[in-house]
Amino acid sequence: MREGNLEAPKRAAVDWQAPEYLDEEALFSELERAFDICHGCRRCVSLCDSFPTLFDLVDESDTMEVDGVEKGDYMKVVDQCFLCDLCAETKCPYLPPHEWALDFPKLMLRAKAFKFEQGDIKWRDRLITSTDKVFATLARPGLAGLANAANESGAFRKALDSTVGFHPDAPMPKITSSRLSRSARALAKPTSAPSSCDRTTGKVAIYLTCYGDATDHQLIDDTIAVLAHNGLDVTVLKDARCCGMPKLELGDLKQVESQKDHNIPVFLDAIENGYDVVSPIPSCVLMYKQELPLLFADDKSVQRVRNHFFDPFEYLMLRHKAGLLNTTFERGLGKVAYHAACHQRVQNIGAKTRELLNLIPDTEVTMIDRCSGHDGTYALKSETYAKAMKIVRPVVSRVKKAEPDTFGSDCPMAGRLIEHGMDEAEGQAAHPLTMIRRAYGL
Repeated sequence: MREGNLEAPKRAAVDWQAPEYLDEEALFSELERAFDICHGCRRCVSLCDSFPTLFDLVDESDTMEVDGVEKGDYMKVVDQCFLCDLCAETKCPYLPPHEWALDFPKLMLRAKAFKFEQGDIKWRDRLITSTDKVFATLARPGLAGLANAANESGAFRKALDSTVGFHPDAPMPKITSSRLSRSARALAKPTSAPSSCDRTTGKVAIYLTCYGDATDHQLIDDTIAVLAHNGLDVTVLKDARCCGMPKLELGDLKQVESQKDHNIPVFLDAIENGYDVVSPIPSCVLMYKQELPLLFADDKSVQRVRNHFFDPFEYLMLRHKAGLLNTTFERGLGKVAYHAACHQRVQNIGAKTRELLNLIPDTEVTMIDRCSGHDGTYALKSETYAKAMKIVRPVVSRVKKAEPDTFGSDCPMAGRLIEHGMDEAEGQAAHPLTMIRRAYGL
């Protein structure tokens, strides 16, 4: 196997149910091997804080090599990884089929699973990764308003910081008092049967996700409007739960499996009825296109869902390739600063959002492909908020330099943190689907 060869990377299946997966000696031996490779390379130093943490530990050790780092400090590196996959998919030259077979994110997942199995998890993190329960509680009539008002209270946020560990300055999502999954939605159906093409059927079932269901109804409305405007038969899945990404990042793989066991039949039912599944949240798409297929490589149902699960811009650009995209836009967007979300970039589908935005007349797109630092909860926690703001700083700088008329990200959480890093007068972040709807004049 030649270093620098042109073979495509191959992510290996994760055998997380094997007895040796959580074996402490085997895990720490593999961590030492991986850290030694990373120390000799250092290409990923500009990504998350895992790599600066590792390199600082090495450089400050007696030997200035990995063998001088206390194994008790290995988890300091693990704690800074939020499984964005950027190192593996955009930087690392040592992924399989390279003989070193290094997959850093999957090794971090293994270490997180080990920590979880050892019970080395804060109750806060167990709570906030139980998104279905948290959102179901907060979205109850009367509680949503109280929760939102409390998040605007400086005194409450300081108390939350000292008791729970949420940073008082971290931008919190606003909770809605109703759940889309519990409401009847009258969706306009196309006047004629939509045409199928390539991998798309023309019938789309929207996976709301726990985030879209309980906090960002506008994003879901914009998604529906854009898809329907393109003559697609659109429906909304109402019985699906959280994709499991929060529990994956916690290392709770058994709960990931439980979420999968609930959701896969919901998706398969839609697929059996001719629908493709689309979600506007990149992390949720990644779970079903990559993470679950690697965790459950022998599950044919998971593999089938993967083949029918799409990022919305991937879906629309497949339609465009077949001449089925509505390209009649009512207005241009001017200058757009577009942040490409990490969990979309690592899907290996190309820059489909930028491609679609570039179809809009009188629109100039500046694409920013650096991590925003938000992750699901990383930017909210007291111990990592400052690091998240350090990571997002270059993104904010590039947005400001572009002097855009509008800015935003495929990930609404990333967009919120970018907005948080800017001056209030510089505007609010908009999801690209919101931009497309605006361009259509809908």
